[in-house]
Order: sequence, then structure tokens, then C-alpha cells
Amino acid sequence: MLIKRLPPQVIILGMISLFTDVASEMLYPVTPIFLTSLGATMAAIGLIEGIAEITAGLLKGYFGALSDKLGRRSVFVLIGYGLSGLVKPLPGFIQNFGAILFSRVTDRVGKGIRTAPRDALLAGYSNGNTGAVFGFHRAMDTLGAAIGPLGALLLLYFFPGNYPLIFLVAFIPSVIAMSFTLKVKDKPSGAIIRQKGHYLEFWSKSPAEYKNLIVLFTLFSLVNSSDVFLILKSRSIAKSDSLAIFGYVFYNLVYAAFSYPAGILSDRVGKKNVLASGLVIFSAVYFGFAISGSFVIMWGLFALYGIYAAATEGISKAWISDLIKDENRGSAIGLLTMLSSLAVMAGSVLTGILWDTFGSRVPFLISSAVSLIIAVILFFFRSSARNNKS
Repeated sequence: MLIKRLPPQVIILGMISLFTDVASEMLYPVTPIFLTSLGATMAAIGLIEGIAEITAGLLKGYFGALSDKLGRRSVFVLIGYGLSGLVKPLPGFIQNFGAILFSRVTDRVGKGIRTAPRDALLAGYSNGNTGAVFGFHRAMDTLGAAIGPLGALLLLYFFPGNYPLIFLVAFIPSVIAMSFTLKVKDKPSGAIIRQKGHYLEFWSKSPAEYKNLIVLFTLFSLVNSSDVFLILKSRSIAKSDSLAIFGYVFYNLVYAAFSYPAGILSDRVGKKNVLASGLVIFSAVYFGFAISGSFVIMWGLFALYGIYAAATEGISKAWISDLIKDENRGSAIGLLTMLSSLAVMAGSVLTGILWDTFGSRVPFLISSAVSLIIAVILFFFRSSARNNKS
């Protein structure tokens, strides 16, 4: 019944993300395991994730600003999802490091094209309930992220070790997602004012609160490395590829279940309070992964990690959307996602190097400590945005 309050375009964008993530997340937990079977080191895996994130990051900023200048969003959704879908099956035909790198990077190019315009479109269709809108979208996105790995596990059960097959099957939900993009529409003509200028001009005119949040979110992204390291850490604890993937599925189920309620809660009690609480949970999770070797505790940590993600991922964008006018939201969200992606890239490479050099405990403890400091800063942060509690 709560979903009926959401505009039809928000539902359509949610369906696109659902099927896209079924495809993407069939591959995401499998890819690092497939790479290690090909002889890749942790640093090499971190490099792939880093290159993928830097590609997506730079493009998110550019296409977010471009959508503001053109006053259009839907065309970037169509192109971005289409490109990502078309390269999904490539490693199924060519099984080597280069093919995986090309597929992963091109997939991120598509993500870079679509992300900021899509999020600006979501915010534009909200009506004082950005937390609920972004929470719903994250829930649909993450539900796909749970279904995808289950599909991968089912395929591995019937075809053990046949990772290329998974890349081929992932093309099916990608096609479904691409068909939904044909139904995406921009807001009525005149709703978006075309913007001129560039990021320096946008930054100079942006509110101080937005600038401060960008800095804090970017610092956090430096210690929020790719989730592939959590999968590999859980694999080392469970001594099983399947159990490691099941842990990731469990995380996504919790994430999907909590995202929409967390979004609604953030509209009521303040996005700042929900997001800062999420970072405290993140700190606890990474500390737990650093010191624990228990399979049972690992499942509890994955559950908490799902709650953290629900309390932060969509809500950070909702908070930014509350601060910025609709005609500038592509630039605002594009800059946030661009800087965050670049920071995740650097963090992923550093995590891989630290893991290879000192073991997994050191990077996990560093992430735990830094995220806790940022959470404390946010708790004392004064916010002027609507629906935020100072």
C-alpha cells in the first residue's frame, strides 16, 4: 500500500534496477572467485575493481552535469543500461583476464552514463519524500542483488565450476531490464531548467552544507573498498565458494528488506541520524571481520552490513537531493558519485595491497576506525535540509 503512493516512473526505474542487478549480481560474487581460479592476486582483483570504479566515477560526474545542461534524463538511462547489458556475456565466450577487465569496465561505463541522471530523475519525481523514493529504489535494486547470486549458485550446483555459463545466462535479465528503459520518461516539459556553466561554477554556488557532506562522504569512500573483499574474507572463513556467495545473498536480502523502511524513517526522524547510525554499524562490521574467524559470526556481520547499506546508500543521495534544486541535481549527485567512485577505486587498490602485504586484518581495522570517526562527526553535524534533524 505504501508503494501505491510512489509515482509510476519511480516504479519503472525500480523494475529496471531489479533486473539489471539480477544480471550484475549473478556475476559480482562469482567474478573474483573466477579470477583467482585464473591465477589473479588480490592486488590484481583490486586493480580491476579500481579501474572499473574510476571509469564509472569520472563518467558519473560528466553525464550528471550534461543531463542538467540538456534538461533531459531519460536518454542517459536508455543508453547506460543498454551498454551495460550488452557486454554482460563477453567473458562467457572469452575466458581470460582481459575479457573480464573489458566487460567489467564497459559495464561501469554504462553505469557512469546512467547513474546521476537516473537519481536526479528519481528526486524530481519525489514530493517531499526523497528518503522513501530512494529507499524503494535501493530495495528493488538490492532484491535483484539477492536473486542474482542465488541464480549463480543454482547454476553452479548443476554445472560445477562452469563460471562462463553464468556470464551467458546473465544476459537474459539484462534484456528484460533494457526493455523497461523504453518506458522511462522525463518530467513534463519545463520542469527542468537547462543549466549552463561547469562544475567549478556549480561548486562556487553550492550551499556550504552540500560541500561539507561531499568531503565527508568522499573520505568514507576511501575506506569503503569493494565488497569483493568481504566475499573473499568470508570465503577464507567458510572454506567454501558457495557459502561465501550465500553470505553475500543473505546480506542483500537484509539490505532489500530494510531499504524502504529506512528511507521512510529518514523522512521522519532525519536523514542525518539514520545515515550516521549506519556508519556506526559499518565500523562494527569491519571490526568484526577483522578479528573474527567464526562462520556463525560471519552471518551476523553480513546481516548488520545489510542494515548499514540500507541506512546509507540511498539516503545519502536523498539528503543531497533535499539540498539542491531540481535543475542542478544531476550535477550535485554526479559530483557526489564521481568523487565517491574515485575514492572507492583508491581504497580498493590500497586494500588489495595491504591484504597481500599484511593480511586482511590491517585494512579491515583501518576501515573500522575511520568510519567511526566520520559517524561521530555526522552525529554533531548541523543540517538545514528539510526532514533532517539537526
